[in-house]
Amino acid sequence: MKAIITVVGKDKSGIVAGVSGKIAELGLNIDDISQTVLDEYFTMMAVVSSDEKQDFTYLRNEFEAFGQNLNVKINIQSAAIFEAMYNI
Repeated sequence: MKAIITVVGKDKSGIVAGVSGKIAELGLNIDDISQTVLDEYFTMMAVVSSDEKQDFTYLRNEFEAFGQNLNVKINIQSAAIFEAMYNI
């Protein structure tokens, strides 16, 4: 299983630490990560994977709730969506 996680919100300390901790807690591995601050807004994209099949509804709910605690918007999408777009 491979997925893309995006994080957007007002910049503050602890976002990367919090999100990466949540990723590990949910049993996902960070394969690649990029983050930047645009003006005063934090943005991050991460490619994550797992050897096991994951329940995306559960993951979305977990990241959404966690993002509310950090005051950021966290989204997760299956990488298969992007791969399918290139096959159309």
